[in-house]
Amino acid sequence: MEEIIIRGGRKLDGKLPLQGSKNSSLPILAACVLANGVSVLHNIPELTDVAAAVRILEHLGCSVKRQGHTLTVDSRGVSCYTIPEHMMHEMRSSIVFLGAMLSRLGKAELCTPGGCEIGLRPIDLHLSSLRALGAEIEEQNACLHCACKEKLRGCVISLSFPSVGATENIMLAAAAAAGSTTILNAAREPEIDDLAAFLNACGGKVRICAGGAIQIEGVGRLHGAEHTVISDRIAALTYMAATAACGGDVLLQQVQTAHFLSVNRVFEQAGCQITATPDSLRIRAPKRLSAVRDIRTLPYPGFPTDAQAAVMAMLSKADGTSVMVETIFENRFHHVHELNRMGARIRVEGRVAIIDGVARLSGAPVTAVDLRAGGALVVAGLAAAGTTQISGVHHIDRGYERIEACLRTLCADIERSAERAGRQQQLQPPVRK
Repeated sequence: MEEIIIRGGRKLDGKLPLQGSKNSSLPILAACVLANGVSVLHNIPELTDVAAAVRILEHLGCSVKRQGHTLTVDSRGVSCYTIPEHMMHEMRSSIVFLGAMLSRLGKAELCTPGGCEIGLRPIDLHLSSLRALGAEIEEQNACLHCACKEKLRGCVISLSFPSVGATENIMLAAAAAAGSTTILNAAREPEIDDLAAFLNACGGKVRICAGGAIQIEGVGRLHGAEHTVISDRIAALTYMAATAACGGDVLLQQVQTAHFLSVNRVFEQAGCQITATPDSLRIRAPKRLSAVRDIRTLPYPGFPTDAQAAVMAMLSKADGTSVMVETIFENRFHHVHELNRMGARIRVEGRVAIIDGVARLSGAPVTAVDLRAGGALVVAGLAAAGTTQISGVHHIDRGYERIEACLRTLCADIERSAERAGRQQQLQPPVRK
């Protein structure tokens, strides 16, 4: 079983160009189903979740070619309206294909998605919204049979919660529907803006309004387009947390720093110095971090739930007691047990985690049980004394592109067990016959 091995205690230092956004790439790839033509997408990260989305596209009839971080998607051959269960179970966000398939093909058959077990992510908002647009959806044994007797028709949809996935599914379904659709209380994450930009490049008419509303004028048919995906703000926050935990000085490049305005406050309260330009962000850590009394995960522009675990690992070495409240998911503290194995002092009371900072973390064998927990264990391993062995690496590969190679450019001592085995094999003397 592959592991990430970290010999911690080194300060991180250097420059790191940031990867493209996973959470932006996946809905944009789904949007290619709608764009009847050839789309060229730049800055697409090499992640297992992206590979899973590409397999779905190819199953539906698309031709997909990758050259570096550019994907060329030809969706003119889309004809299949089913997604096999094993493909749906590879990632949570596979449900975002539903809106695009219904709008393009008028029908879709798929199962409910799989992915990390971080709590309930009910798709009720997705289904009720698509029904409001005219879809008929029958649920049988965790599978969905969806059809439209006539073309989807625009309407006003008010979301009870600003769900990112539901907002994306509505945007995809409504972009080629008849008439106008308004989404009230829509998600406001930067990835929503990026999806709107791609749809508009494809001939769509999507307008992001102030106050959390999105207006979509259906255009009937979309074409292919060229688009560059935004940088991954969650990966950036993970590298920032690692830099802070290790007492380092790192410049992140190719970032949209406007997306960080609300979260920089947390790092500054911990004692870090943040210097930003429109496309770069430098973080310089103090000798000892200070505790941050109250962090609450909230929909954008609040503190992102996806950054909670990495920042918790960072604060486990802070001076004093920090408090984190998880308001989005009810089961997103799996990493606490593993961090405590490394010497952290964290206790959980319901959705609240109390972090009593310690002066020292110690390396240990730990297991990543979900994507962001894996990022947190990497942060802790870099800051810990001794060697940390992280298993469950497949979770990390879902959202971080070659995380060990990126961190090595910042002077970290980190490798995969496969890399070590390869070097050891090269050092073996030749077999004499």
